Amino acid sequence: MAFKFVALLAFIAVASAGVVPVAQVYHPAAAPTTVIKSFAPVAYAHPQPVLAKHHDDQYDPHPQYKFAYEVNDEHTGDNHSHQEERDGDIVHGEYSLIDADGFRRVVQYTVDPHSGFNAVGNRIPLDQHVKTVVKQVAAPVHYVAPAPATTFVKQYPVPIAYHQHH
Repeated sequence: MAFKFVALLAFIAVASAGVVPVAQVYHPAAAPTTVIKSFAPVAYAHPQPVLAKHHDDQYDPHPQYKFAYEVNDEHTGDNHSHQEERDGDIVHGEYSLIDADGFRRVVQYTVDPHSGFNAVGNRIPLDQHVKTVVKQVAAPVHYVAPAPATTFVKQYPVPIAYHQHH
């Protein structure tokens, strides 16, 4: 019984592939009909562009502002500040922050239409953030007489946590 199914499916596959010719029925195509329409010429004029100025009530032709802020967080060590002033197209400002290596970075900048953005940066060491570490070294064991303990004092800069969020 399975052989009959395989033979029938093989015959259908060969017939659909076009190997066995099958009579095709042709129908004549519909005859095209010609429709003639006539139109009167139409005069077309290109519209002239309308130049209208849009006045925005919110637009300030000479903007002016001043702002400043400062963050001094002793818990996290986040210390930075920023101040800026604008008068028309000229902007002056300065920002500062404490780098991880114990220096304060101060950047002063100006922006104007002629020169663009110009910045000058300086690094200032922070001496007040130096912590004194006292280390006591014990006397060596191989001496018979006990030697007095020697105290060495060395200063290391305190690492400062720096977090900046934009």
